[in-house]
Amino acid sequence: MVQAKKPSSRLLTTRRRRVQLILPILNQVYPDARCALYFSNPLELLVATILSAQCTDERVNLVCRELFQKYRSAGDYASASQAALENDIKSINFFRNKARAIRAMTQQLIDEHHGQVPPEMAALVKLPGVGRKTANVVLGNAFNQNVGVVVDTHVLRVANRLELTGHPSDAVKIEQDLIRVVPQEQWTHFSHLLILHGRAICTARNPKCETCPIFVHCPTGPRILEQRRRVADQKARTKAKSKVTTKAKAGAKTKSKAKSATIRRAARA
Repeated sequence: MVQAKKPSSRLLTTRRRRVQLILPILNQVYPDARCALYFSNPLELLVATILSAQCTDERVNLVCRELFQKYRSAGDYASASQAALENDIKSINFFRNKARAIRAMTQQLIDEHHGQVPPEMAALVKLPGVGRKTANVVLGNAFNQNVGVVVDTHVLRVANRLELTGHPSDAVKIEQDLIRVVPQEQWTHFSHLLILHGRAICTARNPKCETCPIFVHCPTGPRILEQRRRVADQKARTKAKSKVTTKAKAGAKTKSKAKSATIRRAARA
């Protein structure tokens, strides 16, 4: 994993303090925070996580409830034809590529791990279709190992708005920043909290800063509200100016009509 530049000790202290303040609040707001994917064993979670890339958890769960009844082992996936597996997951985005990855991944599980999902990061990331994010999901939720922090689009966005990272889009470097300031026993759970908060409050567009339970600890929230105020003021000024212009045009038009009427009357006289 590429090492990111380590933040200063003062910045780390600030970020750690912020995490200490928001964790109990988020735990209270989201008491049932957990992995949103349906699974009952490590293989099911691994397959579901591969399917979840650029697809909603709801869609993946809908597909997996039937999929997991049909495919119960690595051998079931590996022995299935490409066409058959594609048909079973066809409502998932990029189903062809994902079917190919799942078949290759499960074949490697058979060849190298006796058909079992290995509980180690180094072994997981060598599997086809499995990156660090997927490995973190499996290790944290199927094996209860806090090896890293899952950085999805919600975690990336919320972590940046809370200024817990200095990297706007590099998931690997964001993870390194987070593991420096979040207690290790909270790594997996912290991801769940930020994902839920990102979906419910801290959305990509129009975040609900006015009702955010951690607003007072968020450096970005006040700036977002100030930007909204400026936009609203600009719109109000533009609207007022438009009204004045419209009124002026209406007045000029009335004067023009009156002048024309006066001219016509003078001509008739």
